[in-house]
Order: sequence, then structure tokens, then C-alpha cells
Amino acid sequence: MSSEFEEKIWEVLRTVKFPGMSRDVVSFGFVKGVEASAGTVKVDLQMATENQAAARQIQEDVDRALRATDGVDEVVVNMRVAVPVKQEQAQQQAVMQDPNLIPGVASVVAVASGKGGVGKSTVAANLAVRLAQLGHSVGLLDADIYGPSVPIMFGITEKPNIDGERNRILPFEKYGIKLMSLGFILDTDTPVIWRGPMVMKAIEQMLGDVEWGELDYLIVDLPPGTGDAQLTLTQRVPLSGAVVVTTPQDVALIDARKGLAMFNKVNVPVIGIIENMSSFVCPHCGESTDVFKQGGGERTAELLGTAFLGAIPLDPKIVEGGDSGVPIVVSEPEGGHADAFRTVAEAVARQVAKSAEQPKLSIF
Repeated sequence: MSSEFEEKIWEVLRTVKFPGMSRDVVSFGFVKGVEASAGTVKVDLQMATENQAAARQIQEDVDRALRATDGVDEVVVNMRVAVPVKQEQAQQQAVMQDPNLIPGVASVVAVASGKGGVGKSTVAANLAVRLAQLGHSVGLLDADIYGPSVPIMFGITEKPNIDGERNRILPFEKYGIKLMSLGFILDTDTPVIWRGPMVMKAIEQMLGDVEWGELDYLIVDLPPGTGDAQLTLTQRVPLSGAVVVTTPQDVALIDARKGLAMFNKVNVPVIGIIENMSSFVCPHCGESTDVFKQGGGERTAELLGTAFLGAIPLDPKIVEGGDSGVPIVVSEPEGGHADAFRTVAEAVARQVAKSAEQPKLSIF
């Protein structure tokens, strides 16, 4: 077969994603060989995982994609799956992770959600500031490449400065925390149309090329879902844990479970669940209304065996604070909203301390 046809086969393989993720099997390195001859295509796949169902799904998806390709009459997909033992998993993760990428950071905490629209970035911003108000040194990394929110939430429109001698990006400092976001670098209306490898490289640079200094906590605001940004973070730095943000409604809780399952698969400890938009208290009559049901986050945490870190009320003032560049814990540090975030921040600090006492293994 021609080289053009073989390249076409590789392009087809790049459309096959790992189940539940946006990254394809080629970029993962699962495709070890491709042979194309007289209408017959043979593909050799190899992966090390305990997830046998995912391996079977990949084999079936590759077979199906190739059979739908013009010029392909017969398909042979060979899959070799190795189940890594714990020692091998730890060695593999040690090779991928680079503790010198952010040497001055004691704990990296990811703030994630299974879906968009649950207020994850608002929670991440107020959590970071509240931790700083409790006396910790804190940084906030906006890893939501496609929809960065930190510039608006902190009212920053300038570009970051560069330390020319060390060729390092200097993070902004505001409300007692250090801040970095791709939104500081790109123009506001510039869409980010990047493939996975570019997203991964951008996150690595915002980790390793930024002068974070000495931090007790680096809070990382991840994009919604389970994709390249999440995978890059778990592979490149040792995470102290992940916080999953959800709302009480069923559709959000289902996606929150997927996010939690993703972290479990890569052996990142889940610190707990935060229920956002928990209830609405009328500012006129004081009556509480459960707009998105009640207690779903706490029940989900109990069901999945993780901690419930607290509930954040639904209040227009929280939204106004984010839009004006002044988080609610800054504008009303003694208000009920700040108390809710204080409860969450203290719970996160306790859970991080607990996870630090436990050995961490990671696979993939």
C-alpha cells in the first residue's frame, strides 16, 4: 500500500480516544505498529493497565474505525495488555513526574468537576484566598486552557512580567495569593483552538516556567470533564489530592462521580466533595429554597467513601464578586459566605494533611 494510505490509517487511529478521555490512542503510545497490504490492515496495540474493559473497548473501537475506512477490506487488531504490579506502577509514575518542576510547592490540590456550570472556578478562587486568609502561602493556577476565568475573577487585564535573567514568568499577586492563567497572556477574545499536545505543553509551562516560589498550597483550577489537562497534571506533578465540585442536582452528581472515578484510576487521592449552589436564602424574607435539590453532594460523598467538605450557598453576591474581580471572601470577609468557604478551606487543609501521611501510587 502507498505511504499516503498508511498515513490515512494513522489519521484514523488518531480519532480513537481512550474511553472517557479526549486523548487518542496514538498520542498515548498504545499503537506499536501498523501494516497495510492489499486491503488488509494489521494494527498492534499494547498498553499497561488494570482496566481490562477499557482495553477491550479500545480494541473494538480501533477495529470499527478501520473497517469504516475506504480501501480497507480486512482488519486484524492485536492487543497486548500487561497488568502492572504496584512497584512497577510507582516506578512508572516516578519517571513521568518531576518533583523539581515546582520544587517550592508543598501541596498541589486540583479543583475539578465532571461538568461545566457548577461554579468550580468560583470555588477554586475563593478557596485559594480563604486559605491565604488562614495564614497559608497560596498560589492559584488556572489550568482551564479553553475557558480561563481567573483574569476576570481577580480583575487583572495586564500581561505578566518576565524575569529576563532567569527566563521565568512572574505570577501576579493579589489578595494574598499568586496567580497565573493563560488568560493573562492571550487576548480576551482570542479563542484557543489547540490539540491535546499543545494543551499539555501549556500546562507544563505554567507549572515549571512560573516563579511560584515557596508555597504551602498550589490550587489548580482544572477544566470540566476528564481530559488532557487532568492527565497532564497527574502525570507531571505529585498531587496531594483533588477536590470535586458539584451541585445537588442529579445530572451534576452523575458527572461528579465520573470525575472522582478518573482520579481513582490514576491513584490520586480525592480529598472530598464540595456542594456548590446548595441553597438560596432570600435576602428579604430569609426563607431558604433548595433550587437544585438538597444534600446530593453529601449523599454522593457517603456513597463513594470520600469526605464531604462543605456546602456553598447560592447567592447573587458570590456571582457579583467574581464578575467584579473581588471574590466574596474579600468583599465580605465576615459574611456567611466567607464562613462557608472557611469551613471548606479548613476541611481541605485537614484532608491534605491526612493524605500526606499515606503512600501514593499512580498508574497509567
